[in-house]
Amino acid sequence: MTRHKKTGIFAGTMLGLTVAISSFAQADNHPIRIAYIEPLSGPFANVGDAGLKHFRFAAEKMNEAGGIMGRDVEIVGMDNKQSPSESVQLVQRAIDDDIPFVTQGNGSNVAGAIVEAVDRNNRRNPDSKVIFLNYAAVDPALTNERCSFYHFRFDANSAIKLEALSNFIKTDRDDEVDGIFLINQDYSHGQFISKRMKTLVEEKNLDAEIVGDVLHPIAQVRDFSPYVSRIQNSGADSVVTGNWGNDLSLLVRAIDSAGLDVDIYTYYGGGLGTPAAIGARGEDQVYQISEWHADVNVDEGHTEYEKWFQEFKSRYPEIDWYYHRVYNQMQMLKMAIEKAGSTESDAVAKAFEGMTFQSQTGEVTMRAQDHQLLQPMYVSVMDADAKYDADNSGVGFRTLARIPVSQATDETTCDMRRP
Repeated sequence: MTRHKKTGIFAGTMLGLTVAISSFAQADNHPIRIAYIEPLSGPFANVGDAGLKHFRFAAEKMNEAGGIMGRDVEIVGMDNKQSPSESVQLVQRAIDDDIPFVTQGNGSNVAGAIVEAVDRNNRRNPDSKVIFLNYAAVDPALTNERCSFYHFRFDANSAIKLEALSNFIKTDRDDEVDGIFLINQDYSHGQFISKRMKTLVEEKNLDAEIVGDVLHPIAQVRDFSPYVSRIQNSGADSVVTGNWGNDLSLLVRAIDSAGLDVDIYTYYGGGLGTPAAIGARGEDQVYQISEWHADVNVDEGHTEYEKWFQEFKSRYPEIDWYYHRVYNQMQMLKMAIEKAGSTESDAVAKAFEGMTFQSQTGEVTMRAQDHQLLQPMYVSVMDADAKYDADNSGVGFRTLARIPVSQATDETTCDMRRP
């Protein structure tokens, strides 16, 4: 071989090595992307848009602090139109675009479809696995019989919320709650509340009875007055509902228009757009069970977090910082990636399991057995004297009880298949 040929081979080898090193460096500096799969059009577009603002704000704050392992975080918005089938297609688009994480929360039926799509992909394509970060879909089945190694839930599931709410009723409202009317959207989330609340009344020996139970089509009812007539005729003094979005706003407004004096125990009374739609109608009447609300920070002195949601409010005056679980999810994802040393799905998932995080409401734990986050819960009521109003409505939420983790948990039947 001539010296000229040897030099050419060497030069070619060095060029290839340089390109490889350059490509690796670019990949290493590439943003860590999260596909946000939610309705950005249609009847729930306001909810999807507000959630997108939450995630992008959290990512921006994280990037200001150096990102994750020196890499920025990017939120990629994808419109699923609240459709399970559309969501499955978007999961595939995220996979095709080499996005390692997907997040969603509105609709447990959608979440179930995403879990199945993620599991199917991860079995068939081990080199392009993804993790599903669930921030709001609360069907207990997702961390029980349908649990998945690649699914993590950061909101309390319906069973946990009902456990906490029924404990509150037992200890604080047993003399005031006699007749409970259940009204819920007719899908897995609402169906579970309907079934489980009846059981809890008996299990906890509540001094109350279920006097009515209605399931209605989701996002299709425009006039709730016929349902309110049934509540009135039942003699109920309390309503328990998992409704969200416009279905909750219209229900509360119909109750107010009928002059019906009932306490309304909700999952999402403080949900995005709901306080603005309800306004003063809900004062001392609409209760919520949640992992956080703005006055929690007033009660417990978390001034740094107050600065966080005040900055969010100044950025987006039309909405409030509502999804505390987005804060938990993003911070814990950062911890998991840093512990794993990469975004590789199996390593990140293992890093999540059993993780504890000192959140703004106390210690939270990602239960290893089923990937359900365990956290304190709060029962609050709409109050015009709250420090922070909600949705510029003139009313906010006042804390009635902090439910510790020991009273805000449930058993799991998850038998998880691990890689």
